[in-house]
Amino acid sequence: MNVKEFKRIALVGASKNPAKYGNIILKDLLSKGFEVLPVNPNYDEIEGVKCYKSIKELPKDVDVIVFVVPPKVGLQVAKEAVEAGFKKLWFQPGAESEEIREFLERLGAEYSFEKCIMVETSDKKMFLEV
Repeated sequence: MNVKEFKRIALVGASKNPAKYGNIILKDLLSKGFEVLPVNPNYDEIEGVKCYKSIKELPKDVDVIVFVVPPKVGLQVAKEAVEAGFKKLWFQPGAESEEIREFLERLGAEYSFEKCIMVETSDKKMFLEV
């Protein structure tokens, strides 16, 4: 997956808690100029951004869905995402599992494991300002 092509990113597991990666990643991506769509059934908004209750509510033109949830939750949400027609799924370190990998490979979905979205987009801010 080419992160330079990402503009609109959904974040499953977005959080209001500043100590959680779901919040750290959200603020990081927003600061780099991405349009971030938080997904968490417990909130209406996070960091002033409208929060979606589920994958099914997301607009269909999301470039990638980033997961920062435990693998058991991630597997269920990945199934919903693929069923809804999303093709690019990014699992933060710790959010992936062999079961998720097997599921995604069976369906031919494009996915990323073991890479941090914050690290991979670290040059994005400079890219956007040029």
